[in-house]
Amino acid sequence: MRRDELHQPLQKRSLTTRLWAKRPGLLFCAYGLALAGLGGAGFWAHRQPQPFAGEPIVTVSVPPAEEVVTASNSPSTPPEQNQIAEAQADEPPPVEEFPDATGSTDSADVAADIEQPTAAPKGTQRDVTIVSSLSRPLTPSPQLQVTETSEWGPLPRISGRGEEVSQIYARQASLNVIHSDAPKIALLLGGMGLNKKLTAKAIKDLPADITLAFAPYGTDLQEQVDKARSVGHEVFLQVPLEPIGYPASNPGPKTLTGEASEAENLDSLRWHMSRFTGYAGVVNYMGGRFLAMPKPLKPVLGELKKRGVVFLEDGSLALSSVEAAAKFSRAQVRRAKVVIDQDPSPQAIISALTLLEEEATGTGFAVGTGSGLEVTIDTVREWAKAAAERGIILVPITASYKGRLG
Repeated sequence: MRRDELHQPLQKRSLTTRLWAKRPGLLFCAYGLALAGLGGAGFWAHRQPQPFAGEPIVTVSVPPAEEVVTASNSPSTPPEQNQIAEAQADEPPPVEEFPDATGSTDSADVAADIEQPTAAPKGTQRDVTIVSSLSRPLTPSPQLQVTETSEWGPLPRISGRGEEVSQIYARQASLNVIHSDAPKIALLLGGMGLNKKLTAKAIKDLPADITLAFAPYGTDLQEQVDKARSVGHEVFLQVPLEPIGYPASNPGPKTLTGEASEAENLDSLRWHMSRFTGYAGVVNYMGGRFLAMPKPLKPVLGELKKRGVVFLEDGSLALSSVEAAAKFSRAQVRRAKVVIDQDPSPQAIISALTLLEEEATGTGFAVGTGSGLEVTIDTVREWAKAAAERGIILVPITASYKGRLG
């Protein structure tokens, strides 16, 4: 048995004993744990997306219409004042005459053009959600934390903090909208960047919630993409994939094909992805044969997943292996319901948009695609105005990958 140190003061203590004697107190440990917890909570809160602060969304309750009491119908109005009011009511109101282009006036025509307001049904009450879709600029690109410098050019990547381009470059949809029961439609128009005049028209005329997809072969692509994003349009990249009948039907240079090796297809994919920055996702251009072949499709979707890019199938194909291949790579994919301008006539486009409305009304959400034809741009512009009055809400394509929609 060891003797007391008083009797043997020069005894050398073991390392374990010395470290235990220098252990921190319980109070110090409690402070350390509390600070670590606060730091972890702050880091978690910092990582949460907060794009909705100040979003101009208001839900108001419209009260039932009430009868307005005036001097002419108030019970307390003296009888002589009522008689004067009735006499004045019998007289036709004066109509101000406006000269027409020839200088003459026609009071009857002018009066006929004045639309009389209709009274709201008595007792009507409803909750109205007002959603203001602002043309606010999106995050400038490139963002260095999600950009990789490569031999092909700038490529997207997942940042060290886990940020993806599908989040950084997306047009944010309000959580109030995503989680609402209102019918929502996401619409993408492709072929942008090939015709500068039509691209500028689409950027200017279409609502900001409509996503624009740019082909990789245009000139001044980054300039056009930056312009689209500066007014709020979310941007996708179109990647040419092997169609049925290739090479007689050829989407363009560096088309991804089913017969090419994995290395060749990935080289072509990276070339396309380096043409410009700022896109949140990729959508196929053609691809009737390629998208039906799981073997070459899997590494392509795997590359998109690795770089934080979502994939949209444009809905033009009857047979597709995208969903099956996506399970292997865990890539985020969606499929459009319909191509709205397969028949590029206003009547056919309206019919296709009506199908989208029916889908959105029944299921809550629908995705459609189209091209940047002038007739498509004009028809969609007018349809969007009328659809808003019917309670249809437009959202960007990336909204379909989130919340209850994802």
